[in-house]
Amino acid sequence: QTNGKIERFHRSLKAEVLDGRQFSTLVQAQTAFDRWREIYNLQRPHQALGYQVPMARYHPSPWAYPNQLEEFEYGPDDILAKVYHSRFRFQKRYFSIAKGLVGQTIAIRPGRDGGDMFDVYFCHQRLRTIDVNKPDYGP
Repeated sequence: QTNGKIERFHRSLKAEVLDGRQFSTLVQAQTAFDRWREIYNLQRPHQALGYQVPMARYHPSPWAYPNQLEEFEYGPDDILAKVYHSRFRFQKRYFSIAKGLVGQTIAIRPGRDGGDMFDVYFCHQRLRTIDVNKPDYGP
């Protein structure tokens, strides 16, 4: 169901902003996207919303977004690594990780199968598994 909504959104974006247009600069493209976003969200009624505009149905989250994450304490057996430029170093090799984690500390733990497989965690969330004997092509 969600994929259908996303596909419909992309179809509208392509038909109404991109088809047959060329942009000379990124500023021109961004201006066109911004103009379309305002029409899409604030002016044009949507059938799936009972012919309301999306902003009529929008409600901000009651949960505050923290400006800075609280310090997280990893387990004593975790191997810690700092993320730099969307990469981290482990066993003299570099591995890719999400850009949003730059500056954060991640934990590396032996994988369930042991051996050369390791799981990478940010707080309680497992992000990926790495194999220290294979080239890294990203998460």
